[in-house]
Amino acid sequence: MTLFHAASNKVSSQNTVETRLKIQRLLEPTLVVSLSAGSDVIKGLTQTPKFLPPRYFYDDFGSELFEQICALSEYYLTRTETAILQQYAGEIAQITGSCELVELGSGSSTKTRILLDAYYQFGYSLRYVPIDVSAGMLESSARHLLTDYPTLQVHALAGTYEMALTHLEPTQFPTRMICFIGSSLGNLNPQECDVFFSQITNTLEVGEYFLLGVDLQKPKHLLEAAYNDSQGVTAAFNINMLQHLNRQFEGDFDTTQFEHWAFYNETENQIEMHLRSLRSQTVQLRSLNLNVHFEAGETILTEISRKFEINFIQQELKAKGLVPQTVWTDPNQWFALLLCQLQP
Repeated sequence: MTLFHAASNKVSSQNTVETRLKIQRLLEPTLVVSLSAGSDVIKGLTQTPKFLPPRYFYDDFGSELFEQICALSEYYLTRTETAILQQYAGEIAQITGSCELVELGSGSSTKTRILLDAYYQFGYSLRYVPIDVSAGMLESSARHLLTDYPTLQVHALAGTYEMALTHLEPTQFPTRMICFIGSSLGNLNPQECDVFFSQITNTLEVGEYFLLGVDLQKPKHLLEAAYNDSQGVTAAFNINMLQHLNRQFEGDFDTTQFEHWAFYNETENQIEMHLRSLRSQTVQLRSLNLNVHFEAGETILTEISRKFEINFIQQELKAKGLVPQTVWTDPNQWFALLLCQLQP
């Protein structure tokens, strides 16, 4: 329960959930099934080796599965980052002051509540801009937040990070902080990471903030357990990508003929998640006019999760003008939270 969960039900008409909520859908349903929207699928499945963009994990069901993953005992990432936020959210709020909070990949906004509580404790006004590809998850979490925080304004953007960052309106608040927590940076390869940091730099004004969560390097057995949980939730999350493609692009993937495979690549310092074909088979995606053949044992790379060294990531950020002001870690040095400020 948050500090403001017990707010009065006698709310004035101009302060209702509906008047404080705006949801902007940047991905139209008619575009999702178009050839142009599936060009990344065509590109990935016609390469050797095959790959698929991680964004196809996140239909509404995939987003629900990811929330379950975050609660698993093996998945240390969420509870470790949450503990860091609980300890240092007040410092973050004091550093930035009243601001517009933009969150990339907001999901259920569970960890965001820790930040919201900290800002409200100091009496700072806030506007929250959650960004996620799952419009269903966005609306559900936004409505819960607006009920629990009676003065909060929410402008949700349903779309990819790239699209949403170009649709941000000029903020009316003293400053803005873009949050990219949850270790999602690890899903980007070095080239994509460089482009992403440039997008953040181009979106922020000088003096504004970027809050980044990164997973740090650690023993292989801890990393592999986190992506091969005993309950099979991560496997279901991975397999659901094929169901998503079936729905989006009129596909006929037989999900019983693929298996989840995740391991730590020590050379690249990254977890790799694959879907491995259990037999020789051909799959059709009718709306993309695409036939894809798989040999037995052939895989689709669905996600990488890079693990970072703190000094390395700080250098990468500084090169883009995103200067770390403070770096917080847990006692085990498993995870890091960096608050950066854009400087000339």
